Amino acid sequence: MEVVRNIQVKLDVPEDAHSVLDETFEQFRQAAQYVANTGWSDDPTQIEDTKNTLHGQTYADVREQTSLQASLVQSARNLAADALGNCKDRILEDGKKASKPEFRGSVVVYNGRTITYHDDHVTLATVDDRVTAEFVMPEDDEGTPFAEYWTPEWERKESTLHERDGTYYLHVAVEKEVEPSSADSGDEQTENGVVLGVDLNVDGYLAVTSTGAFYGNADHLNHKRDEYERRRGNLQQTGTRSAHLTIKGIGSRFARWSADYLHRVSKAIVREAVENDCTAIGFENLKHIRERISNASKFQQWAFRELQQHVEYKAEEEGIDVDDVSPAYTSQRCSHGKCGFTHEANRDGDEFECLKCGKELHADYNAARNIGWRLVQHWLKSGAGRATSQLALKSGTLNANGRFRPTALRS
Repeated sequence: MEVVRNIQVKLDVPEDAHSVLDETFEQFRQAAQYVANTGWSDDPTQIEDTKNTLHGQTYADVREQTSLQASLVQSARNLAADALGNCKDRILEDGKKASKPEFRGSVVVYNGRTITYHDDHVTLATVDDRVTAEFVMPEDDEGTPFAEYWTPEWERKESTLHERDGTYYLHVAVEKEVEPSSADSGDEQTENGVVLGVDLNVDGYLAVTSTGAFYGNADHLNHKRDEYERRRGNLQQTGTRSAHLTIKGIGSRFARWSADYLHRVSKAIVREAVENDCTAIGFENLKHIRERISNASKFQQWAFRELQQHVEYKAEEEGIDVDDVSPAYTSQRCSHGKCGFTHEANRDGDEFECLKCGKELHADYNAARNIGWRLVQHWLKSGAGRATSQLALKSGTLNANGRFRPTALRS
């Protein structure tokens, strides 16, 4: 599998190149802002975040208005599209407010066509000629990321250029193909056990675990509920005794079906914990879930509550603890290694790509890992007696490359 790390490298930029880099920062910002302005709508359902569509709507104008080369224009478009997508999700999925993305500061995103790495320097595309800047390396790199990752074995990929107080820094993503291992996947086995994180959703997969298992279908559950509501509404308009009895009948059938569906999902979650020798299962706090999905139906909120309760009593029979944590920023935080970089633009729908370290994961799987880690940290800090420093997260390698395989429910 591919392992990605991120290293910040200070650059020695010639004084006479500062002005052209600063102009590149400004034009890149203008390009991203133009795309964001084009894609934005006060009606969240009309926000355009599809990169191909935005390309057709903005590419020619941005090329005409700026001196950026094609690849830099595309990088600015991608940055804006990701920001628009996050705003759209925040409004439609999380029920929160979001304003049009505003790009400030000094940043340029470089890819393989706009940056060239050499042993001791790098060349960067600008609005004019390429700029050459030397790497400023630590005198003694022992114990630093440079000693481990700034080597020929790690391929240097995309990067972002930043300027702070007149000093330029390059955040470089380095990549290496390695064999999957427990160290990379976070599958530490400890004498104190491991935590299984679970992320719940109002659409897509109903539950996703930190081991990379995908259970249930929230869309199917909602569809069945909508069908029941439509039938009930039609029968209520009839107003006959027969219709009233039919309403009671279909209501009972739907209640049994939904209860059985949630039962099977909860059973699968507990089975996943047992099969992976987990001693605890971590969920999002129900109160925080209600706040996050305040626009969701009462049925969806009921389903989350029922699912957690089913898991709790099934887990108790297996001697597994169940606890919850705040879900704040679990969908925006990078769960990879010690990165932890949190930014709303990290997530684009079902895709999660860390803007700092470049790690790509399924977004719900990433959130599940964060929920599990948050419970680990909560127990360690609270000193509640349920955890020692040996407690760890149980996570899998199934989604390490962004691909996943849904897990079938067994009766």
